[in-house]
Amino acid sequence: MELADVLATNKALVKVAKLYRSAQADVLSGLALHPGQDVLLWMLGQEPEGITVSEIAARLGVEQPTVTRSLTRLDQGGWFVRTSVPGDRRATRIQLTDKGRAAIAEIEAAWRTLAETATAGMASDQRAMLVEMLEKVRGNLLTLTAEVD
Repeated sequence: MELADVLATNKALVKVAKLYRSAQADVLSGLALHPGQDVLLWMLGQEPEGITVSEIAARLGVEQPTVTRSLTRLDQGGWFVRTSVPGDRRATRIQLTDKGRAAIAEIEAAWRTLAETATAGMASDQRAMLVEMLEKVRGNLLTLTAEVD
């Protein structure tokens, strides 16, 4: 790859990543959420009976202390309740409250806003190609990092 192509590629990737993260933060701020908290709450919304911290960590591909920190930051919002797991004194089950369940549709609407804004003016096949290319980029970058797939 020529240096001009290297520079253009890196510049475009950095600019889009930063701008998407900023737009995501702005859209989610209307829900009193920060990036990452939306994914956690949405995942909890897929589990009406709740889910343990270790199960959340496994699904998100992160360590349990990371989930615990995220939950602690969300704790004051009234999004979920913690209950003990019968037969396992160490485990805690996390279950959305009515407020948390009501937020799921708002989170999905925020995601729709981000996706539709990011792909405005693109035809359906172009959006599909964009997703395919971004997944290819992600797969390529995984060879340089320890991130879990």
